[in-house]
Amino acid sequence: MTVPFPALRPRALDGRYVGMRIRWRRLLAKSWMVSRWHYRRHGLVLNGRPSDEVWYFAYGSNMHEGTFVERRGIRPLTSRVGRIIGYRLRFNLEGRPKGKAAPANIAVDADQEVWGVLYKITRRDLLRLDSTEGVPGRGYQPTWLNAVDADGNSLMAIAYVATGKESDGNPSHRYISLLREGARCHGLPEHWVQFLDGVSHAE
Repeated sequence: MTVPFPALRPRALDGRYVGMRIRWRRLLAKSWMVSRWHYRRHGLVLNGRPSDEVWYFAYGSNMHEGTFVERRGIRPLTSRVGRIIGYRLRFNLEGRPKGKAAPANIAVDADQEVWGVLYKITRRDLLRLDSTEGVPGRGYQPTWLNAVDADGNSLMAIAYVATGKESDGNPSHRYISLLREGARCHGLPEHWVQFLDGVSHAE
């Protein structure tokens, strides 16, 4: 008697695929040479050396220490309050669960600005951060933007920008709470904290 091989359910296949992607991204984060090859395949360039220092602009959950330091495992060399002029904060990406969790994004808007946290990190840490943000991939793209810190100093920083939907959704309560707490912890301007407090979350 032949025992049929049990078919894998779609959810099981999805879980295995996600697990493989996570392991692959972790491997990439450990190998600079393999990562250069992988980035080149996706039309991106991995410049410099692992020890080079760069500025990263966080406007979403990475403003929160629990996410950036504890979960991502990244310890910035220094940090400061900053903003990107000519962009606005949006929640126009699809999160999980679908329709109930819209992650943060920024989009060009000449009359707006986005406040956040500027972290100085190594390129090695930026590579690790890329792997947690799905880079390289179809979502966020690492983009060099001109940032201004709280003292008015101008500097170039990497920010993650995605092509989102035309309309905005609502972030989950947990997600927007990370933004609010991170903004308060780092001393972002009160008007920005109030703006985040006014963002409606998904039910």
